[in-house]
Amino acid sequence: MTRPYYRPLVQTDAVRPEGALPLAGGWCWFTEVEVLGRGGESEILPATHLPPEVAERLCAPRRPVAGLSMDAPRIMGILNVTPDSFSDGGRYDDEEIALDHARALAEAGADILDIGGESTRPGAREVPEDEEIDRTAPVIAALRDEDFPLPISIDTRKALVADAAVEAGAEMLNDVSAMEFDPAMAELAAITGLPICLMHAQGLPETMQDDPEYGDVLLDVYDYLEERIALAEAQGIAREQIVVDPGIGFGKTVAHNLALIRGLGLFHGLGCPILLGVSRKRFIGTVAGGETAEARMPGTLAVTLAGIAQGAQIHRVHDVAEIAQGVRLWNAITKGYEQ
Repeated sequence: MTRPYYRPLVQTDAVRPEGALPLAGGWCWFTEVEVLGRGGESEILPATHLPPEVAERLCAPRRPVAGLSMDAPRIMGILNVTPDSFSDGGRYDDEEIALDHARALAEAGADILDIGGESTRPGAREVPEDEEIDRTAPVIAALRDEDFPLPISIDTRKALVADAAVEAGAEMLNDVSAMEFDPAMAELAAITGLPICLMHAQGLPETMQDDPEYGDVLLDVYDYLEERIALAEAQGIAREQIVVDPGIGFGKTVAHNLALIRGLGLFHGLGCPILLGVSRKRFIGTVAGGETAEARMPGTLAVTLAGIAQGAQIHRVHDVAEIAQGVRLWNAITKGYEQ
């Protein structure tokens, strides 16, 4: 076999067989792994046959992210202060309306807020740095001035925008380019010590959906994130402050997206928390119906629960109240419920 990749066959039942290994210190476990290779090779092995270093990466508890423990699913509420985001563009680009929506997301059950000032939807154009700062930093500062209860993440590809957000009170960096668009992002993450999410995307938003191609999408995305983690570590960013995101919908066809979600457990082998961003995305409507983004909430919940069943820790969503309700029911079913 070519280089082996180890995908845990993830379980969530409350009853664990003797010898089951914990997955990332969280709510899932596994007793077997699928060993994958390029060219379609695949075999199932007992988890006890894992190389020790692989077992350590898969099993070790993840460190908290922005003060949030990673031993339970976490909901990241989306606040786009943009005029052109694919789902809610222009709805919250007024500061007072944005602040009201941030408060509503916190009350609805979000664990962390992700604020973005540049749309990265397919076909979106780049926003100048000063304009992106003017959209995001004042909202973050205003939330911090009123003692907003949640940690705040800044969703940006640009180091200057991220730096202004950190100055205003942001506690996490979320870079959809995995520090490729602006290499200075690595220095900022290293200096601040803040957690940073590195996401896979094939191409820029302007062209990424033109004709995405992969040899093996699951393994290609894994290799890319592994390379970006290595680069981050070389720049002084500790692996424990890195979150990874396979980038659903960013330079992927429907088949690519489904393959990544189906094989999501593989990414635990990177030794980092996993962020899954599927909210209202077009592939949900293509597969299950939902012409408008707002009509894709049920599909978003279904895919989110599929990700939780594979141990993904952070879920970036628009419909916080609905997703939080679904997660609470999932927890009650899988972990028990006391009235």
